[in-house]
Amino acid sequence: MGNIIKVGVLCSGGDSPGMNAAIRAVVRTGIYHGLEISGIRRGYQGMIEGDIFKMKTTDVSNILQRGGTILKTARSKRFHD
Repeated sequence: MGNIIKVGVLCSGGDSPGMNAAIRAVVRTGIYHGLEISGIRRGYQGMIEGDIFKMKTTDVSNILQRGGTILKTARSKRFHD
């Protein structure tokens, strides 16, 4: 059995039109190819705080028409250093 490739998806902050479509594409394509996709809520701040969850295709169902991003965004001053 081989290693599982894991991919994390986050939105780093600022305007986010079209991000739900991008998130959906990453999740669906990744799962199709046998990857484990994790969503990181609130951008880099969520990465720092461990706000990470394994995503399933059901997590990205019916999100194309929604504005913004289902993962939320946040900037983090800790990543400027």
